[in-house]
Amino acid sequence: MRTHYDPNYLLDMISARLGLKNDAALARELEVAAPVVSKIRHLRLPVSGAMLIRIHEVTGMQLRELQDLMGDRRQKFRLSSAQGRPAMG
Repeated sequence: MRTHYDPNYLLDMISARLGLKNDAALARELEVAAPVVSKIRHLRLPVSGAMLIRIHEVTGMQLRELQDLMGDRRQKFRLSSAQGRPAMG
């Protein structure tokens, strides 16, 4: 388990596991735009719960294992205040 948050380690391990050569190939495999991977690498975008689920779908790795690879010690993901609120009108 990593002791500090490092999404680069997670991305590197996923790329190695899938036999990918670069972030563009990783983005294609995860079906996200290449800038998403770049923003995660440069800590401008967090690894979301949705991204962890997508990585799980592609790799078969457990979510807890993926969180451990990047040093994420959260036990639960929180919804934003807008999520889960009933629609008005």
